[in-house]
Amino acid sequence: MPERKYTTDYLLLIVILVLVAIGIVMVYSASFAIAGAKFDETDYFLKKHVVRVFIGLAVMGVLLKIDYHHIRKLSKIGLFCAIGFLVYLLVEQFIKVNSVTRWLDFGPFSFQPSELAKFALVFYMADTLDRKQDKLGSFADGYLPPLMIAAGVATLILVEPDFSGAVIIAIIVLMMFFLGNVRLHHLVGTGIAALPIFAITVYNSPYKLKRLLDFLNPAADLLGGNYQINQSLISLGSGGFFGVGIGHSKEKLLYLPEPHTDFIFSILGEEMGFIGALFVLVLFFVILWRGMAIAYRAPDLYGSLLAAGITLCIVIVAFINIGVVCGILPTTGLPIPFISYGGSSLLLSLGACGVLLNIAQHQKAILIETAK
Repeated sequence: MPERKYTTDYLLLIVILVLVAIGIVMVYSASFAIAGAKFDETDYFLKKHVVRVFIGLAVMGVLLKIDYHHIRKLSKIGLFCAIGFLVYLLVEQFIKVNSVTRWLDFGPFSFQPSELAKFALVFYMADTLDRKQDKLGSFADGYLPPLMIAAGVATLILVEPDFSGAVIIAIIVLMMFFLGNVRLHHLVGTGIAALPIFAITVYNSPYKLKRLLDFLNPAADLLGGNYQINQSLISLGSGGFFGVGIGHSKEKLLYLPEPHTDFIFSILGEEMGFIGALFVLVLFFVILWRGMAIAYRAPDLYGSLLAAGITLCIVIVAFINIGVVCGILPTTGLPIPFISYGGSSLLLSLGACGVLLNIAQHQKAILIETAK
């Protein structure tokens, strides 16, 4: 029996670490004004972010060493916990009547259940689609059960309300179904059936409908609904080709709301210019490339679906965030992975990348053994 030689996808690892490093710099740069105004401590957000980075990297390192097949056994438990948190959040909001929040507080820590649900659903779908390969041709026995689970999770997120989170889950699940060899006409039918539901949800929500109308008419309500996106565009435009320099953004001086979270890419574009923004965009395309390459060369279907799902979770959110701050998509409350301030997204994204790198290790080990 040849000795197994485990290696990792160093290009993917380097790209992740570079994005995390950029995030540390940009969180401090984008937040010191608002931190000083709110907490009289300019590095308030930086210190919390750095702690989360180290915890996230530690989690990534642990999951990189654990065989992803062992993690498979926990997929149903993880999904059950995510659903439990989502239900608890809705019950808490119902009891408090006027309380609308996407976060759960555990002492000094805040946690976003929808982030856990997104990744937990990916693990569950990869496991289920792999086990049900011989039944996926049947709508009732193969396709419908996991579809109902995914729809239930998306509905819980939708009524938080978190419309963008529900849409992202729908996109990821449909793409995983496609990669898992589900019949195309089942997917098309599901997509057609889902469109009216999302349309009715938008129409019946004055807040969501106004966001959509503001997006369609960006010149309207410049001091109201379109204020944030217009300040974002001013920020990006001010950066020019090479940027105004790290720390020299003007929009973060309490002009642009959420400069260190959802709209941190605007500050990045202002301070690092078109070149810096393009560099970050290229890094996410590298993650897409390497993640799909790992999925293609995974040693089994479960690993392939899991790698693809994790990759999609990260890059779809990143591209939507960039599209929002550039004004080509309606405003949502999504952070950009690895860069934005926010514990749930950072910790879960780094942990998921540890699993992705673990899958890469196994496929390379098999290739080495085969070559011998």
